[in-house]
Amino acid sequence: MNTHGIWAIYRFEMARALRTLWQSLVTPVLTTSLYFIVFGGAIGSRMQQVGGVDYGSFIVPGLIMLSLLTQSISNASIGIYFPKFTGTIYELLSAPVSAMEMVIGYVGAATTKSVILGLIILATASFFVPLRIEHPFAMIAFLILTAVAFSLFGFIIGVWANGFEQLNFVPALLITPLTFLGGAFYSIDMLPQPWRTFSLFNPVVYLVSGFRWSFFGVGDVAVGVSLAVTAGFLAVCLIAIAWIFKTGWRMKN
Repeated sequence: MNTHGIWAIYRFEMARALRTLWQSLVTPVLTTSLYFIVFGGAIGSRMQQVGGVDYGSFIVPGLIMLSLLTQSISNASIGIYFPKFTGTIYELLSAPVSAMEMVIGYVGAATTKSVILGLIILATASFFVPLRIEHPFAMIAFLILTAVAFSLFGFIIGVWANGFEQLNFVPALLITPLTFLGGAFYSIDMLPQPWRTFSLFNPVVYLVSGFRWSFFGVGDVAVGVSLAVTAGFLAVCLIAIAWIFKTGWRMKN
């Protein structure tokens, strides 16, 4: 394995994040803080507890997951799209770096940035609400697994996109709405039928539920099901990326 090639891609992507520190880190943290002020203050004053958990604390896993999903996709998609946009993708494809090594470099950097952001948001949340993490190892596992899965998904979007409009299409019109409708700010048990059953077809429900379980020991669905859905999505993304590199689909466009 060409570890030097992987490290070069990884280091370049991490350096790019440092050059755009305000956009990569400060803006998501400020946005999340506003969510705490609005949802935790306005709604939390009228909704004391959800599932035995204070509402302000209850929304923390959902807010972290919202930032994790969007930033994982954004970091990975921009990372691979820019070489296509500038034409340097040919240098990358002609370099002695395999497809797997390229994915490890880009996805590894996107995952690292997203996990760091998630941990910073978690630390920021502790200034607003009291927090407890009943299953810290499960929390870290869900955090890393979700970041890897959606960074892979973002890599696929970056390969697929032919413009900045397409690059932002999936996160803006699909991921964010699914996260808001996936129990990030409420429990799906609060929904009447048939909306509760309909919500179970939203894959983000399982991600948020599993992550929330690692904090408070409660979730909308069984933690095993949440883990299986997350791992299944990761497997689908890996298969899709393998197909992309096998066929060369849009890598040179």
